[in-house]
Amino acid sequence: MAPQVISSPFLKPFFLKTPLSVASPRHQRRHTLPASEFRNLTPQDAISVFEIEREAFISVSGECPLTLDEVLSFLGQCPELSMGWFEEGQLVAFIIGSGWDKEKLEQKAMRTHVPDSPTVHIHVLSVHRQCRQQGKGSIVLWRYLQYLRCLPGLRRALLVCEEFLVPFYQKAGFKAKGPSAVTVGALTFTEMEYQLGGLAYARRNSGC
Repeated sequence: MAPQVISSPFLKPFFLKTPLSVASPRHQRRHTLPASEFRNLTPQDAISVFEIEREAFISVSGECPLTLDEVLSFLGQCPELSMGWFEEGQLVAFIIGSGWDKEKLEQKAMRTHVPDSPTVHIHVLSVHRQCRQQGKGSIVLWRYLQYLRCLPGLRRALLVCEEFLVPFYQKAGFKAKGPSAVTVGALTFTEMEYQLGGLAYARRNSGC
């Protein structure tokens, strides 16, 4: 089955006021990439995704949220629940999600995609090390949540995070649901929820 193609204003390219680099007219290529672009990820992006994820998480917690095989699996099963931010063709930030059909996340949710579910489980949000401390995590999360509002049937997003990240997600509109049943090694997490429903006016005026 061919991957689902999503048309959303939150996946359209946009151009920065100040280019990342400026080449002299003599050296400019005839075909140039958008200065900045958001799009769904594909299995071809898996290596770049995993390298960014591994560098970001191994140094902090010693654990990657997803293995390379799991990245490939989710991008093959549900690419429409992912988003990558590319600058001049290079992946700088991304989110990977999958479908889930229960009220709370369970351990098996970390490796499972349930098709046609009302809930998106956000597995990982990561930013390239050279692009951190620039607000890119907040931007890609906002774009992703607005994009999810355009997908039919989705009602909420769930994720688990360590305690120090709770304020980051609360600022984006998530609410803490309490301790999560999910653990990774010795790490424990707080479950966070974001409601996607009840925004018909926003959908009518967003181009979805």
